[in-house]
Amino acid sequence: MTSGRFFLKKKLALTCDSRHNLASVGKRLACLALTTTSVLVISSAGAHAQALAPATLGGESRTAGTTNDVVQVITAKTDPTIAQMTKHVVKKSPRIAAKKVEPVAAHKPAQSIANAPSRASFTMEPVRPMNQPTVNQTPQHGGRFSFKNAEGKKESIPVISQYYPKQITYPYAKVDRRIDSRLVQAATLAQERAHAHSRSRCWHYVKDALLASGVIDSRPKTELARDAASELVNNYGFKKLSVTNPFAAPVGSVLVYGTARSVGHVELRTKDGFVSDFRSPTPSKRPLVGVYAKL
Repeated sequence: MTSGRFFLKKKLALTCDSRHNLASVGKRLACLALTTTSVLVISSAGAHAQALAPATLGGESRTAGTTNDVVQVITAKTDPTIAQMTKHVVKKSPRIAAKKVEPVAAHKPAQSIANAPSRASFTMEPVRPMNQPTVNQTPQHGGRFSFKNAEGKKESIPVISQYYPKQITYPYAKVDRRIDSRLVQAATLAQERAHAHSRSRCWHYVKDALLASGVIDSRPKTELARDAASELVNNYGFKKLSVTNPFAAPVGSVLVYGTARSVGHVELRTKDGFVSDFRSPTPSKRPLVGVYAKL
């Protein structure tokens, strides 16, 4: 009787354990089915979102060259600690690690710094004193000009590109003690009254100067300048000097120019030029009739 009860209790215990195990297995199967359903729902939602998303995003539109440049700039110009941190970040990022940026970022930072453009350097030139002539002041020839001479031979001469003209100086007139000193005074008066340009009244102004100085006592009556020589010699005692160069005429002498068919020109010799109704440093270009003075 006692053994029968023992076996009955044991059977009832086994039955309860089996029911409890079946219940726990059912709960596990339900949880697994729920998890599988959730994963499927999440996967379908992600696929739908990926289908609706744009092909390229702003962060993914960078090219390999741009990414490499950014990483290279960061690692080349920063401290080794920041470069090491950048290296770990690059390893963790799958997109950058796939493009093999790690060797550029970590291996040769010194070479990148060495290849960077150097700063501009300024050199100080020595201070030179002012108003000092330079060393090289010799004129440089621009080249040579080739030509054929009368015999047909080729010749060449240097082409002068710089020319330093000298100031033209005319000889001063000398004072001849033999001639009347009042002629020198007449030349001074004519120079004071003369103009800068001709008024076509040369013989008129010379008459006034001769009369004002007292070398003649009356006014000459001829109108043409070419007739001044004959009137001065015949009526006022002038003589022709043996001078053929106008620059060699003494101060105060009267120079007469012209031909038989021209009006002519008359002027007085001054110390540094010639004067009539205008002043000039050079004599007239007309033919010289003669140089006259009163002794």
